[in-house]
Amino acid sequence: MSAITRPPSAGVSCPRPNPKATLRLFCFPYAGGGASIFRAWPNDLPPTIEVCTIQYPGRENRLSEPLLSSSQPLVETLAADLQPYLDRPYAFFGHSLGALIAFEIARQLEQSPQSNLIHLFVSAHAAPQIANTDPPIHQLPQADFIRKIADLNGTPDEILHHAEMMELLYPILRADFAINETYSYRPGPALACPISATGGLRDSMVTRPELEAWAEQTHGPFAMRMFPGSHFFLNEVRPLLLRILAQDLLQSLSRFQGNPASHGFS
Repeated sequence: MSAITRPPSAGVSCPRPNPKATLRLFCFPYAGGGASIFRAWPNDLPPTIEVCTIQYPGRENRLSEPLLSSSQPLVETLAADLQPYLDRPYAFFGHSLGALIAFEIARQLEQSPQSNLIHLFVSAHAAPQIANTDPPIHQLPQADFIRKIADLNGTPDEILHHAEMMELLYPILRADFAINETYSYRPGPALACPISATGGLRDSMVTRPELEAWAEQTHGPFAMRMFPGSHFFLNEVRPLLLRILAQDLLQSLSRFQGNPASHGFS
């Protein structure tokens, strides 16, 4: 497949560009995270898969841009950033907050009659139709908010106790938690592409039934797998996770190529 000329986008980067790849995997980070958390993923995936990382505004190379604290503006911004990269089959992977954002962008892009979306991977987040009943924390005073963040065990202690790093991270975390806690699900057609849901066996934030409920969001195949680890199991069992992810991706690509018309691909 020939390379295409793309305008530079701060929202999308490919750590290891591969114009000959047969599909792209776009990776959406969790709350407080940036595109760099996926920079090593190409090492554990076949060369037929080009990994492209998603960067939300207000962090890393988009630090000069204003943070977004509600889902719809973020979805619209990222969907526009993605447009130059959708020339071949692609899939989304999102962890925690990233799963929610990936799902909403997938819904938007599948409305196109020529959508190349072949798979959605959602990780460590309840299905979107399940209301979030946890007390919101994004409006707590700073000290209380940081204590709640520490309880989630997703931010290393050396960062939590580093004043300069927390000065940068604190507004990002608050904005990201606002996105997740103010999200309102709007009923709509289920996706045509398969969905794979993954969770951590020791994750106290997301239950197995909440993950299983993602099955309602697709007309295609659904799979759910539980991995050893906590809410951030993707960092604990990355090689195993990516091996299974690659298997699902290649199966979906085979189905897609065998019947492209059913996906609007020609």
